[in-house]
Amino acid sequence: MNKKRKPLELYVHIPFCIRKCAYCDFVSGPGTKAMQKEYEEALLAEIDAAEETAESEVISVFFGGGTPSAVEAGMLARVMEKLRSKYVFSEDAEITLEANPGTLDVEKLKCYRKSGFNRSSIGCQSVHDEELRRLGRIHTFAEFQESFALARDAGFANINVDLMSGLPEQSEEKWEESLRTIAELSPEHISAYSLIVEPGTPFAEQKLDLPDEDTEREMYARTAEILAEYGFFQYEISNYAKPGFACRHNIGYWKRTDYLGFGPSAASLFGNRRWTNTADRSLYLKACGALEKIREDEEILSRQDAMEEFMFLGLRMTQGISTAEFEEKFGKEIHAVYGGVLKKYEAMHLLQEHSGRLALTRDGISVSNVILADFLL
Repeated sequence: MNKKRKPLELYVHIPFCIRKCAYCDFVSGPGTKAMQKEYEEALLAEIDAAEETAESEVISVFFGGGTPSAVEAGMLARVMEKLRSKYVFSEDAEITLEANPGTLDVEKLKCYRKSGFNRSSIGCQSVHDEELRRLGRIHTFAEFQESFALARDAGFANINVDLMSGLPEQSEEKWEESLRTIAELSPEHISAYSLIVEPGTPFAEQKLDLPDEDTEREMYARTAEILAEYGFFQYEISNYAKPGFACRHNIGYWKRTDYLGFGPSAASLFGNRRWTNTADRSLYLKACGALEKIREDEEILSRQDAMEEFMFLGLRMTQGISTAEFEEKFGKEIHAVYGGVLKKYEAMHLLQEHSGRLALTRDGISVSNVILADFLL
């Protein structure tokens, strides 16, 4: 990779899906062909108007949503073409497409591969059909298996599978069965998230029989143990990969690499500037790429903001953060800024310092939310 260029990541939001899931609070929903066409035009206009970054090199692109695989494959191909015409891509850029079972077919997958997608992230969530129904998913486990096989046949040699624990009425045994069944399919990466009931979602309105805290903690502890048996190493709070397959796009977020987000609700961090696009889809469409109309919450990050983010994002990774890198970035020794907090959690064996790196311990990871909040100065 050309050393002179700064790494840049791109995120593209595709806000369409077949049907919204009961736990989803993303900006997404079903859309007609005409709506998708109108959206494509607005998206291409935004990309045209965005920052010229001649000094940057794109190391990863992530198409998320919604369900990017729910729209016509040609639309994604045209967006990729536009991105390549605007930005310099590194030769081995990681280009990920989020997909849902039941929305993939041979022709679409061929088109994705031709457009340069080399990583696929398939939302399975559970291997139990009753759990999938409860979540409002549009697919069965058999349909997931079919989609996984199609993606492999199409040449995707880097596949992530999403799974979800802490579901209504989910037992530890059922969670273990989901983990083992997926691990045996041997994807390169597994994201294992815990269900969060977000306000405004159908789940928030319902009385749910959720596993208690102890059961959840046990599920979390067992996740790493079980996946390790199959050769997956945990590199972040919710992410596990075979060696060499940690998601570069995710790592970029946690290391605060520059990223530009396109589409409604997409977030960006560029240098010391941060902003989020409007979540209002009709406003986004009307703006026709006029950046000043769609960008909201623009802020210039102070050195303190950047320090805080460096800590609470970096400590999400199991390898933690480099104390030398902290000093290089901020001109201060890390203990001079965070000595009290570091001492407190080291004494509790929730944080450890080793070979110039600070990382959460196994116990620290399970209560990470509380610890990470303490790094807000």
